[in-house]
Amino acid sequence: MGLHVKPILPKFGAECSGLDITRELSPAELKQVTDAMDTYGVCVYRDTGLTDEQHVEFSRNFGYLERVPTREGFKMRLPFRELFDASNLNPEGEITTDEAAISYRKGDRLWHTDSAFMEKRTSYSLLLAHEVPSEGGETWFADTRSAYEDLPEEMKLFLEDKVGINSLWWSRKQAGADIPEEEIDARFKARHPLVHVHRGSGRKALFIAAHTMDIEGMDKQEGRDLIKQLIEHCTQPQYIFSVKWNAGDLVIWDNLCTMHKGGEYDYKSFKRDMRRTTVREGTEPHTMDLDDSFTKLFADSPKVVDIQGARAAGR
Repeated sequence: MGLHVKPILPKFGAECSGLDITRELSPAELKQVTDAMDTYGVCVYRDTGLTDEQHVEFSRNFGYLERVPTREGFKMRLPFRELFDASNLNPEGEITTDEAAISYRKGDRLWHTDSAFMEKRTSYSLLLAHEVPSEGGETWFADTRSAYEDLPEEMKLFLEDKVGINSLWWSRKQAGADIPEEEIDARFKARHPLVHVHRGSGRKALFIAAHTMDIEGMDKQEGRDLIKQLIEHCTQPQYIFSVKWNAGDLVIWDNLCTMHKGGEYDYKSFKRDMRRTTVREGTEPHTMDLDDSFTKLFADSPKVVDIQGARAAGR
């Protein structure tokens, strides 16, 4: 039985079934998976039965997997460095009371693209639900290809050569973290074109979201007003949908043609155990790469959102 694909919106998002992704897939089956991703940008696989190890191994089919930052004295909750902890839990598996972690995670509830703040972008993110709240906690997705196509022609021309300046700490500041802008300016920022051709489909897409701090060559306020305008354009009702999670569900999205954000829920009352792998753009399956970019980035975290620093200090 091959992959069965049921669209959510006409051009965006699909519920996928028919493949057992806990096992090794054939080249033809993998092509079905990537063809669906190229067409719909977000694919939802329900009740997968994936273990942590199978989650990592399935993800390796799509390229090099980024790894969680390391720090001496930091206890990891999850068994593989390729699994990013997108939960509200501490290393012991209980709901965290660490204010730095709570502040950091608020940024996930802004419209964003994973790792836009890195020099090498993330292509696929693969998020697996292990435990979910009984109410809320959905994930929203936005279609940046259709949104680009519907822009006025004069705006398309204006954006054609524009470059966005992206910072992780800027998105955290937008979510309420008390980070002075001078601190953000002193740290690494990534440059990415605001418009690019999505490789898998050949369609143009906007690449812009909460990490986008400024537009190169534009007045700061004018650039930030434009960023806000474009995010609002991409997140109109006709371009978005949400996924309500159940334990065992896997959602794969392509950060190069989407934006996403987490939905609200009672953070202090319900556990939300979500684990994500992220694939580096332009890499081949099973690439061996010793680069450790995330450790370098997070070693210079502002204190107010330094999750690892808080844990290492025993807070």
